[in-house]
Amino acid sequence: MSAGLAALLDDVAVLARAAAASVDDVGAAAAKAGAKAAGVVIDDAAVTPQYVRGLAAEREIPIVKRIALGSLRNKFLIILPVILLLSEFLPGLLTPLLMVGGAYLCYEGAEKVWAKLAHHDAHGDEDKPQDEKTLVSGAIRTDLILSAEIMVISLNEVADESFWSRLAILAVVAVIMTVLVYGVVGLIVKMDDLGLKLAEGSSPGVVKFGRGLVKAMPKVLTFLTVLGTIAMLWVGGHILLVGVDELGFHPLYEFVHHLEEGAHDATGPVGGIVGWLVNTLASAILGLIVGAAIVALLSVTLHRKKAHGGDGHGATGTHGEPGKPGTEVKLGSHGETAPAPGDKAAPGDKAVAVDKAVPGDEAVAQRPADEPGAPDRT
Repeated sequence: MSAGLAALLDDVAVLARAAAASVDDVGAAAAKAGAKAAGVVIDDAAVTPQYVRGLAAEREIPIVKRIALGSLRNKFLIILPVILLLSEFLPGLLTPLLMVGGAYLCYEGAEKVWAKLAHHDAHGDEDKPQDEKTLVSGAIRTDLILSAEIMVISLNEVADESFWSRLAILAVVAVIMTVLVYGVVGLIVKMDDLGLKLAEGSSPGVVKFGRGLVKAMPKVLTFLTVLGTIAMLWVGGHILLVGVDELGFHPLYEFVHHLEEGAHDATGPVGGIVGWLVNTLASAILGLIVGAAIVALLSVTLHRKKAHGGDGHGATGTHGEPGKPGTEVKLGSHGETAPAPGDKAAPGDKAVAVDKAVPGDEAVAQRPADEPGAPDRT
């Protein structure tokens, strides 16, 4: 019995050592895979705080938590199953799919650059108040793209592992990246509150630091916005650069690699950093070029759709739908409106007197009949 027990304990010890070694291997592989996705992580951490700007302070952390939970659902319920199945049965599709995501990042980055240069909002509606559900759903949609980039980049680093090893490694990466990104986001969005609390302290030094923190936060958020845009262009451009090389077109990647090696060899002790910066700059330029091309293409396409969407008579509803009942029709040059045919006037609304249209002329809305200075119609 004692010999059998000793053998059993020895087997358990061997299994424990093997399990510990496997955990170490998974941890090391996860760290390596996650490091490759650092650029997208920076972008994710830089983009997310924008979704809680302008909200009540007590709602910021709950919204960040909801976005983080949505990010975990994205990773474990959508992204992981899809990329693991593709890597097992259709590995050739991973690179094209990754390039599609890279092109999307380039488009997002270039759109932000264009919006800044043109002095208008890239989406046109960010200044409008939105409910929490809309904010969270928008943030989770953006996270889906960025999380997919993180997971696919990580998968490329462990492609030679077995299926179950890949699953374990990517699960660890998913959890660590989510905690890292949204932990940092939570700290960022609460820094101004921390500054206000410190500013109420009794120590002059603490008060000064708190006030400085409050003043610095708008600049920090602006810096993160710029950093996020650069990260989008850099990560997206690098994905495309590597992707076209893997698909068989080598000149572009070789050119950038040659520039990187030349910068590395010419700068001695700091060659590694300089070489990386050259590669990053080249990737960002490529990302900007590709993104700008997509923005221009979409602008032309949308412009053509709008040009063919009118009815040719100038009478359109509030959503551009000609003659649709239930919409308001613009009549005057100053934005006056009248109910569409078939609509009843709401109680308490002023009646608007409208002249009969002369053939060939547009109808013009006059001022309300009870407004001072309106023409006498009695």
